[in-house]
Amino acid sequence: MYDALNQGRIDLRRLLRALTTLPLPRFADGRIVLAVDVSPWLRSDAACSPDRLFCHVYGRAKSAAQFIPGWPYSFVVALEPGRTSWTAMPDVLRLGPADDATAVTASQLRDVIDRLIACGQQQTGDPHILIVCDAGHDVTRLAWVLRDLPVEVTGRIRADRVLRVPAPPYEYHPYGGRPPKHGGEFDLKDPGSWPEPAVTTVNETASYGKADTRAWNRLHPRLTHRAAWLDHEGKLPVVEGTLIRLQVEYLPGDRDAQPLWLWWSGTGADPPDVDRIWQAYLRRFDLEHTFRLFKQTLGWTRPKLRNPRAADRWTWIMIAAHTQLRLARPLAIDLRRPWEQPSPPDRLTPARVRRGFRSLRPTSARLSHNVRSWAVKACRSRAFMAIDGRLWGEVQLHLLRS
Repeated sequence: MYDALNQGRIDLRRLLRALTTLPLPRFADGRIVLAVDVSPWLRSDAACSPDRLFCHVYGRAKSAAQFIPGWPYSFVVALEPGRTSWTAMPDVLRLGPADDATAVTASQLRDVIDRLIACGQQQTGDPHILIVCDAGHDVTRLAWVLRDLPVEVTGRIRADRVLRVPAPPYEYHPYGGRPPKHGGEFDLKDPGSWPEPAVTTVNETASYGKADTRAWNRLHPRLTHRAAWLDHEGKLPVVEGTLIRLQVEYLPGDRDAQPLWLWWSGTGADPPDVDRIWQAYLRRFDLEHTFRLFKQTLGWTRPKLRNPRAADRWTWIMIAAHTQLRLARPLAIDLRRPWEQPSPPDRLTPARVRRGFRSLRPTSARLSHNVRSWAVKACRSRAFMAIDGRLWGEVQLHLLRS
């Protein structure tokens, strides 16, 4: 297997086309919601492995975060509505030492959206694709770079940020002067600097109690020619959006409920828009379940690989296996352990579907010799041929469903 991963190849173009053409989950209004996040493959002891970066890893205690060498991977997934641990994963990309994380993420999202448009998943007149991200991404920069695409961007921002309100109307002054570009400060830590919110909503939730939401329209950060905007030509733009403050009554586990600040690239939000944004953002945490499945159940970071390109091939194989589990979701049966509670067929988790996956091949229709030969020839990958004993059931199921 190691020889195949180190020397093999994967037809990435065909794989991306196959992943993009599969049906993606949509929310109630028919909108596709994409989440982007980074998960590291830690290789602290691989001193000879190239392209390693210091990856941020959270500790179990407060202020116990660490930076451990490894390969960070940027994942783009399509989220499902409601409480679930299922996601659809159309793309992944490894970040290199010389990469700008925001620029690479924007390019990755652009490629995914272009493929969705090319295959008909996103058409003219459809609701714009919503992209959600955490505070580690520059949400304002992403919104500006992707402004020519049918997308909306929302993300969490730090609670110590200072934004600006719109500039006041220009007033004539006898001594002249440049008209103001920014308005007054909106300090997230200082409630005295907050104007009256444009939208307020109150909702009852099952997991968090009462959810109180306030939104302010047309707020923007004051940009400078530093960091991501260092090479920007011309005047710096004013990227306006909607600021949303979410305060819940309590959190699971008796934790303190701190306010959550979100910035959305849209303006002129009404109460349904505000509720749609923060509810879609909460679904971003389903991606954490996918990372846990990859590492603990599918064995994503288990091989001791030295070459990062071999790690890329193994990562794509994990995505193919996860996609096959998602396709087998309506066919799997619940093989639960004695101490586990029964689960309805439509509520099976990815781990339970994987547990019952081996029983699908004997009960499925057998493929003809010609189809099997075509499948083998279509792979044309030494990496896949070396691991087909492990994933041959997934290949059969994919061919049966297609």
